[in-house]
Amino acid sequence: MLMTRQHRTAERVPETDRARRILAAVIHEYIRSAEPVGSRKLTKRHGFDLSAATIRNVMADLEEMGYLSQPHTSAGRVPTCKAFRYYVDSILDVRQLTRHERHRIRRNYQLSGLNMTQTLKETCRILSAASNYLGLVMTPRVEDMRFKHIQFVRLGPFQVLAIFVSTAGVIQNKPLDVDEDLDQDYLDKMTRYLSTILSGLTLVEVRNRIFEEMQKEKTAYDKLMAGALKLGERALADTEDRELFVEGTARILDAPEFSDTQKMKKILEALEEKGFLLKLLDQSIGTSGGHIVIGTEFDQREMKDCTLVTASYGLLDFPQGTIGVIGPVRMNYSRIIPLVNFTAELLTENFAETA
Repeated sequence: MLMTRQHRTAERVPETDRARRILAAVIHEYIRSAEPVGSRKLTKRHGFDLSAATIRNVMADLEEMGYLSQPHTSAGRVPTCKAFRYYVDSILDVRQLTRHERHRIRRNYQLSGLNMTQTLKETCRILSAASNYLGLVMTPRVEDMRFKHIQFVRLGPFQVLAIFVSTAGVIQNKPLDVDEDLDQDYLDKMTRYLSTILSGLTLVEVRNRIFEEMQKEKTAYDKLMAGALKLGERALADTEDRELFVEGTARILDAPEFSDTQKMKKILEALEEKGFLLKLLDQSIGTSGGHIVIGTEFDQREMKDCTLVTASYGLLDFPQGTIGVIGPVRMNYSRIIPLVNFTAELLTENFAETA
């Protein structure tokens, strides 16, 4: 079961099985139709052995408790964010994906020959397509990655591209201006030297090793070694801590909740804040299963009509990252939660193979 936010305060909850069943029915109907739900619709579609008047009374009680709201006096009711939180925490029974669903996702998840960065991008694309919402994939912390090698490539006169590659295949590129015009053969020698002394270390250990080597008196008499260490130090300085892949922004806006132009604009502005998204995904690192943020639980008011469902990938003794889906609060949780969990499992399998 996906881990969720703790309730900030003790709140009244539906105390009878009848109230819980009616609340669940309202939520299911609203997920299906995106329209306010009335008592007659519940009677017809959900087979309650109750009168419409009894259902209306229960719905009125649920509204008083903050689980339902009524947009207009003559309209039916819609579930609130509080209702969806209660539904996810206390009513929803998260099912496993069927064998057919798993097979279809695995069939699309063809990652052979891809490095880790390409794998994460492809995972983000598949997650967005399968959920029909916004897909998010956050890389593991760069600080925790084990160094494989740095490759230096000559871009032009006095310009070098430093390519950092982790053992998991995560790649980061950094262009550098240099004081001396170095040819590719000389850069290759620098690459081989650094790979020999640094391979298998975490990025923190790499930086420490470079510092130690630079302090050794002998490096002062070897121009290539000294130059390689200085270039390596510059390449790894201020390395971006995490990288975020985003796919399918347009998909989330297809939901009827976001048909209002102003609302759509505010959501898009919020989604463009990389720091905001990274912070959200970082919250689920190391949790068992994952994390859900619903509507008004977001710090940003612009996201009050959205839900984030995440899960962690990676091994306990290896760097971990997060994948997630952002969709409307009215998303089909029984489908999205297992989809995100299973995709994280697939990514972990791939991660284990490259560890």
